Amino acid sequence: MTNDLEGLGFDGEPFDPFAAPPAGEPPAPAASQTGGNGGADNIGAVAREMRRAVADAHRNALHAQVLMQARTLSRWGVDIAAPTVSAAASGYYEIVNGRITPSTAPPTAQTPPPVTTEARFKPLARTERTTLDRDDLARLADGDISGVFGPGYLQPGCNPSVKLAAGTALLLDEVGGIGLRGGSSGHGALVASVARLDGTPEQLLAAGEQAAEIFALYLGLHLCLADAVFSPGDGSGEPARSEAEITTGLHATEVRLDVTGVDLVPRPHVRADVEFRAGDEIAARITGLCLALVEKPGVPIGPDRGGTVPAFLGRYSAAGEQTLINEFHIAHFARGSHGIAFGPEFEHYSDRRATRVPDRGLTLVDRLVSMDGRRGELDGASYETEYDSPADSWYYADTANASMPNMIYMETSLQSALSIGYFLGPTLSAPQAPVSLRNLGGTATVLREVDLRDKTLRQRSQLLSTTLNNGASLQSFAYTLLADGEPFYEGETLFGYFSEEAMANQTGLDAGRAVPTWLDAQQPRPAVRTIDVAARRADPAAALCARDHFALLDDLHVVDGGGRYGNGYLHAVRRIDPDDWFFARHFPRDPVIPGSLGVETVIHAMQEWLLDAGLGEGMTNPGFILPVGAPFTWKYRGQFVPTDGQATLEVHIKDVRRGPGRVRVTGDASMWKPGLRIYELTDIAVELREEGARPW
Repeated sequence: MTNDLEGLGFDGEPFDPFAAPPAGEPPAPAASQTGGNGGADNIGAVAREMRRAVADAHRNALHAQVLMQARTLSRWGVDIAAPTVSAAASGYYEIVNGRITPSTAPPTAQTPPPVTTEARFKPLARTERTTLDRDDLARLADGDISGVFGPGYLQPGCNPSVKLAAGTALLLDEVGGIGLRGGSSGHGALVASVARLDGTPEQLLAAGEQAAEIFALYLGLHLCLADAVFSPGDGSGEPARSEAEITTGLHATEVRLDVTGVDLVPRPHVRADVEFRAGDEIAARITGLCLALVEKPGVPIGPDRGGTVPAFLGRYSAAGEQTLINEFHIAHFARGSHGIAFGPEFEHYSDRRATRVPDRGLTLVDRLVSMDGRRGELDGASYETEYDSPADSWYYADTANASMPNMIYMETSLQSALSIGYFLGPTLSAPQAPVSLRNLGGTATVLREVDLRDKTLRQRSQLLSTTLNNGASLQSFAYTLLADGEPFYEGETLFGYFSEEAMANQTGLDAGRAVPTWLDAQQPRPAVRTIDVAARRADPAAALCARDHFALLDDLHVVDGGGRYGNGYLHAVRRIDPDDWFFARHFPRDPVIPGSLGVETVIHAMQEWLLDAGLGEGMTNPGFILPVGAPFTWKYRGQFVPTDGQATLEVHIKDVRRGPGRVRVTGDASMWKPGLRIYELTDIAVELREEGARPW
């Protein structure tokens, strides 16, 4: 202990009112020389000395706490360098893993681009709290996270060390505002008041880190780990670097956290710039602050070999069950370590083209809750997964539908199937062979109309069969989706894992023959009229119009009374831009247009035709919905890639059904890449209904 104390590096001298004055200062006058009370000069000198000594003692105590915390955390293998204590000074500083050194270069000014709505981080928990008082902060410092933010943050038996300002003095007084989508780039913001900071880089860094800790807890980042601590950096093990600039003579009373990034890979972390203000003036800045939640040494964070989960990994389901894998593992499946996601035998897939779940805003499965099955036993496994669908999700904002669009129905059900099918190990029999995963088709039916905003979707699935062939492996699934315990969607689907040779030898739906669209096959060519979808979309007042990420059509060509059934024919060509947003999401390192997005494009064409035909006239509050009780079948025999240039679709209107407050349009459709028909959709339907209309 003596050696530990010698390393604490106290500043100043111990206060002793009877000690000789420091060199260069006159002795304090004795009481007998100044009167019975010692005189004003002596009292002032003693008071000044006491203030200096108390300040030194307070700073030394804080410094000792930081050092002792660093020693404690080092026993867990967490490298937190102990900062040195310095007097308040202006200038530039470089901060590496908490160690602060002067720098001659000003901080690098970087403004991150605004995050798009589909790429925004989805919190692991939600709260109504946007302000916190001193008592709330004290409870966070005690580890009572759910007591402050609500029951969604409850994590019984987990993360005893995840506390605000653990082992150090709490520097923030209250949080005046937390914004989930605020800040310069839309990643989030936090504003907190502080007592007068002394202006040292160490204290400013501590205050900035505490603000980042609050934001991380607010997002629920700790919920996907079982026993973690806050640590500088992103959890990769690389040095955590940031920069600071301090203005002399200003004592900050406000901390502003501008979040520049949030991710779960490699570990849950927050990146932010921090501004310290004294009234209207900027006292200091920290640029590039990064803080992660990192597991203690020896604590498991993912499945073992064979897919077994060695211990509870920290995440509870929406119903309070202990889950098997969670958002952290799914994020690694999309863009990180497959070994962390599914077990060590998958690690070699991490750095090459391999099966992945779609990324960011297209990640539509969150948690594996339970499984009845084992890795390597590829038939008969059953399992349950969850997906949280917040009301502020990009697809609710961009769809023309009254609730969730068809694409998300399809994607969340298919992603649950593909993720767990892959988890069971169909590719491990030939682990070095490059394979691509593709959906080949299926049938699905909406069972009831339900608004899915802010719902947790529960999926019950069964792996029906696995067929292993040279160059291709096929898996078939059956699934049911539930909301509030009641089924609302069910279907079956088929996935294939294909070798590079199989992917290069695709013949589409017509055995390699070039089959023209119905319109191109007509002689003479019939009259065509055009619906200007782009012009309608450009009108902010245009209702029932898909926008932004769902801006999939610019114009639509119509042959009234045409098509296979004589009820109308739709034709559209969509230009494929290699920079289209979805290529970066589906799939990382293997970009193709999601088949469900092709289906969504067909649905948009049918919706635009329904409105243009005046079938919704007389409705005062209409909304598009997915038709209930109408089975829809899709078949894919190819994919659209960034270099295809264009996609062509056609729809044959099959039936128009009218009822009180409702109209339903059903059709058959196909899609072509240049020279090859690759999608076939049977009995695809759209429905417009008056709000509150009775079911069929």
